[in-house]
Amino acid sequence: MANSGTGPLDIGDPFPALNVKLIDGQEANLPAFLGPGWGVFLIYRANW
Repeated sequence: MANSGTGPLDIGDPFPALNVKLIDGQEANLPAFLGPGWGVFLIYRANW
């Protein structure tokens, strides 16, 4: 399993930079892709 070398996030911690592939094949950089304010990020693990 991948390990980023960090522990769980705590209240007030920034979301770490992460590049993800979208369902349309494009890539997005999180959290920049979500913009300022609140956002929802869902991960579907399928059958890892």
